[in-house]
Amino acid sequence: MKFTLLTHFKEFPKRSNTGRMVLEVLGNAAEQVRWERTRPPEQLLREIEAGDVALVYPGRGDEPAADLSGISQFIIIDGTWHEARHIHQRSPYLQRARRVALKPGKASRYNLRKNQKEAGLCTAECVIEILRCLGENATAERLEQVFLANMRPRSAMGAAGSEPFNE
Repeated sequence: MKFTLLTHFKEFPKRSNTGRMVLEVLGNAAEQVRWERTRPPEQLLREIEAGDVALVYPGRGDEPAADLSGISQFIIIDGTWHEARHIHQRSPYLQRARRVALKPGKASRYNLRKNQKEAGLCTAECVIEILRCLGENATAERLEQVFLANMRPRSAMGAAGSEPFNE
């Protein structure tokens, strides 16, 4: 199993990016690929064409739970919701990949940025959810511990939880 983080260039310097946690915990089972509109990643194009690759992307509320069988590689767009939408719309090759939408059992615990989607998960939470769905519970637990250790305590966020995070 492999996780490919298709990362917007603005994410690389941000401390609030959870993709780096995925890379740290998963090691060789994860890779980070810089997204460039005019130069699609050749290796990723070949992998999509070969099959067994799925793009993890939010679905509509009425979509059924994702069937993860037969998938050996997961592509996760790593960026803000605005950046992710931009990448998805401007990357025709992503339209050719099988798409899976996760149905998380609980709300996101990501609190390092404002204006998060209510039903959305950050990159690390997506990977945790997939690992659990595939029975990789020990790895999911390790990643979740790293993720939670990097979240700010609620008391540090101010009364409304809207204190900006310095990136």
